[in-house]
Amino acid sequence: MKILQTISVKQVLTETSRDKLRDQYLQNKLLLEKETGQLQFEQKKLEKTGKYQVSEVKSKFDKEIRQRAERIQELEFQLAQLDMLPLGSELKEKEVQAIIEVQPGDAWDNGNLKHEIIIRDGIIVEIR
Repeated sequence: MKILQTISVKQVLTETSRDKLRDQYLQNKLLLEKETGQLQFEQKKLEKTGKYQVSEVKSKFDKEIRQRAERIQELEFQLAQLDMLPLGSELKEKEVQAIIEVQPGDAWDNGNLKHEIIIRDGIIVEIR
């Protein structure tokens, strides 16, 4: 019988991967800051039209702006943590699905169903 299993993909932290992650975090932060500015502009625009109640417009836009501000804080925290991590640390990157073959009589708890893929600079170096 074949079953689907979730497998963790972990990345070994190297200077190259650290720089790549830092760039990715900074790009995401910049994008969120641009979105926040655009939302503030749209909010002022809608408030001036007078078609909607100012309190409704303000509450809806404030919620969206607050969500982006929280995400920016998370990214800043991740950037700070990234600089503190030693090289060689394993970071969980994502999870993928795999098809695993199981047979009657296989031990369920023997670890055969726990797999991890370890990558370093985009290359698979180990499958555990």
